[in-house]
Amino acid sequence: MIHYPLQNRLPVDANGFYGPFGGTFVPENLIKNIKELDAEFRRHIADPEFRNEFDRLLHDYVGRPTPLYHSPFLSKQYGATIFLKREDLNHTGAHKINNAIGQALLAKRMGKKKIIAETGAGQHGVATATVAALLGLECEIYMGAEDIHRQRSNVMRMEMLGAKVISVECGNATLSNAVDAALAAWTDNPDNIFYLIGSAVGPHPYPEMVSRFQSVISHEIRLQLKEATGKECPDCVIACVGGGSNAAGAFFHFIDNPGVRLVTVEAGGLGMESGKTAASLSLGKPTVLHGSKTMVLTDFHDNPAEAYSISPGLDYPGIGPLMAYLAHTGRAEVVVVDDDNALKAAYTLARTEGIVPALESSHALAALGKLHFRKDDIVVGNLSGRGDKDMETYLSALPL
Repeated sequence: MIHYPLQNRLPVDANGFYGPFGGTFVPENLIKNIKELDAEFRRHIADPEFRNEFDRLLHDYVGRPTPLYHSPFLSKQYGATIFLKREDLNHTGAHKINNAIGQALLAKRMGKKKIIAETGAGQHGVATATVAALLGLECEIYMGAEDIHRQRSNVMRMEMLGAKVISVECGNATLSNAVDAALAAWTDNPDNIFYLIGSAVGPHPYPEMVSRFQSVISHEIRLQLKEATGKECPDCVIACVGGGSNAAGAFFHFIDNPGVRLVTVEAGGLGMESGKTAASLSLGKPTVLHGSKTMVLTDFHDNPAEAYSISPGLDYPGIGPLMAYLAHTGRAEVVVVDDDNALKAAYTLARTEGIVPALESSHALAALGKLHFRKDDIVVGNLSGRGDKDMETYLSALPL
């Protein structure tokens, strides 16, 4: 069983700022709860008993460590040694369970009886419903009506696990609107509810907390690469970004190593000039969204705009403050992948390696064709989830 360090290696100050991004912008009646959450998180994450329970559940329940798979086809296709970190093989089918386990354990120790969450693709909703059932907690999941339609199989899984799925009808009825609704519910009843945020977004300490629980991904990459190649650090790590949780986890242990190239892949939707995109790092402005200052797509009145992507986990108008900071400082490269190329990448991986990736992960795979590698480069792509939830989209979008 691996013991995960979970130490803080993030470029974040005591107020939750990553350079100009981050902070805590919440209603006054949430300030006390945010401060309590911050203090409890730091107390419990330093507690060996909490850490041992987290490690045990990741091993015995989630199925970690996930494999680091050398992809023969991708390596030949792109002229480098390419590995895929198989987060799709986790229990519940994605990386989301790592953070859900950590936060749910924290909620339990804080004496909370009810957890709420937002979800887009449904993977965080399933992960939250799963750990709520495991730990005996009441659970409500806020999900946009459009995403409920697109991700019906995940909605059924959440309901089977005992969660109540609340349809959010406003706006374009997707992830951003679900976050709005969950934040409103927490604001109305802050003392009795634990809000289990799924991505590295929101007010401090959420971006840090999610990143540290997801850091198990890059910790394993180091151990597995050492065994496979003799090197702990790859030359390049690639991950898709919506809010940024899987990228934060895949990058975490390499952020302070300038020799490791970090590549964030955001959703271009129908194209950068189409107005139907989720490319907040490329097209956004610094704005406060959902409790923190970050890069946000805005309309003519500088209000958050509606984002679009074929991928329900990436159609978010903002980005986590860590990802905004890494792009702002040049530490991370930003690549934009549109819907069509993401779909083609998914079909390629399915038919050459027998792996059906989630639409979110397909964006990261498509970015390989936009990058240049040296022959001796070791590249790790984070395969953040599996494509079971996206089969209707895949089968309707491209001919078999």
